[in-house]
Amino acid sequence: MKSLEDYLLQGNYLTQADLKKAKEIQLKTDKRLDEIIIEEGFMTDSELTEILAIITSLPRVNLNKLYISPDVVQLVPEYLARKHTVLPIKKDGNTLFVALSNPFNIFAIDDIKLATNYNIQVVIASRKEIQKAIDLHYKFHSNSAASIIKDDNQRDIDNEFEVAEKAPIIKLVNTIIQQAVIKNASDIHIEPDEKNVRIRYRLDGELVQIMLINKALLQPILTRIKIMAGLDITKRRFFQDGSFRLTINGHIVDFRVSTVPTVNGEKAVIRILNRDKFLLKIQQLGFNASQIKNIYKMLNLPYGMILVCGPTGSGKTTTLYSMLNYINKPNKNIVTLEDPVEFALPGINQVQINPKTGITFASGLRAILRQDPNIIMVGEIRDKETADIAIRAALTGHLVFSTLHTNNASGAIVRLLDMGVESYLLASCLVGIISQRLVRKICKKCKEKYTSSEIERTFLGFKGRKLKLFRGKGCDFCSYTGYNGRTVIGEIINIHSAHRRLISKKASSQEIDRVSRKLGYKNIKENGIELIKKGVTTTEELMGLLFK
Repeated sequence: MKSLEDYLLQGNYLTQADLKKAKEIQLKTDKRLDEIIIEEGFMTDSELTEILAIITSLPRVNLNKLYISPDVVQLVPEYLARKHTVLPIKKDGNTLFVALSNPFNIFAIDDIKLATNYNIQVVIASRKEIQKAIDLHYKFHSNSAASIIKDDNQRDIDNEFEVAEKAPIIKLVNTIIQQAVIKNASDIHIEPDEKNVRIRYRLDGELVQIMLINKALLQPILTRIKIMAGLDITKRRFFQDGSFRLTINGHIVDFRVSTVPTVNGEKAVIRILNRDKFLLKIQQLGFNASQIKNIYKMLNLPYGMILVCGPTGSGKTTTLYSMLNYINKPNKNIVTLEDPVEFALPGINQVQINPKTGITFASGLRAILRQDPNIIMVGEIRDKETADIAIRAALTGHLVFSTLHTNNASGAIVRLLDMGVESYLLASCLVGIISQRLVRKICKKCKEKYTSSEIERTFLGFKGRKLKLFRGKGCDFCSYTGYNGRTVIGEIINIHSAHRRLISKKASSQEIDRVSRKLGYKNIKENGIELIKKGVTTTEELMGLLFK
């Protein structure tokens, strides 16, 4: 069997001089050859992994996306996994599949075969991926963590409280939270199934499984989280909501916790509200220069209604907060009605909706109007009563902001008319609509050009023409998704007299759209295509967004 160096030399991946230098370093440091090749910059970890997969014809796996059973992990002792940088990933009969970064390491294969008494099948993963996976899987299934777990069925609440205060559980919960913040996750899902607990992060809008841990750790983890969030640890069969705040890497981060009982135990979701990521300036939201100009035009009006539209998770609240921050001046009385209040904004009076105490959007809006406000933000218009009060407030000298769950700008107008709002009142008060979505951005580390397919060219309006586009190849930096971060695409309309005439006539959304296009306003698809051509996002991402 050829060695790693033979393959790299024959494939011209390394020169003789490079190999000589690597060998000299190996003699001095006793490090592995593949490790030295990466450290010295002859090639990246990701490049070496891809090359090895090609020359050996072995499967390349992405450990960041792979489900690995705790039972499989425990087949290989931790010291052996770390010694050879190897991770067991799957068991099939008497065959154990293991991920190696260097498939030529026959000593690793022999050691694992002797230790497990299984036939070994090798797959390839990058060294960094394997090291990260070893840290995660062995850390959370280690004896140190397991040793504090007693029989879960026999434990009472007092014992659970004591367990939660022990260092391993605190460290485990802190690690889960800190890693989520570092990865820019928006949510942490802690989900029990029959035998295990699944930990998932929502990254760039998509849920990604991070780890699978022993079911015995569920209750201590939840107890610790409940203590942090000020929840009742004695209640397991009730819905609970709480919050807490931490300083991570010098940044204040707010966390909102929700727990619900399921058939397999309590499930918890932790919403991460990073002030640095959430409270942005209007220029930082991702809108283009023309759209930002239109937003400023709306905000400089003395009164009227501004609507922000889009489905759940489209960044509406972030946009609203950015606009409120911009117009927040000492001479303005700004009052908001929110469900829930995401962040405490200095200088702004925020009211939390609470139907149990009679504080609804409608009743709260009536009360706010007696508080001499200049600017009002209603978190969401859900019914005719709230819509009517908000419209009358906009007509009597107030600047009113609100949101609607509609797919486009014209849809917001039609939705309000369908609620029973008088068309002439809506035509008089509406001054602007922002309809938006969030799309994932191509990872800058692995961005590459490619020739678009016929389907893509047809979708983009370039049928029959050659077109070069961009996509993410997938790398360690983006967890092999090809994407990193998100940006907004939107349709922003300043209401024109032509719009008002159509609204008064209760025109269809198609008629309203036609007028908007004639006035030069681009819809979400058109603005998305601009981002594709600039190499910001992909056709696949935009198509997935529009056809959901």
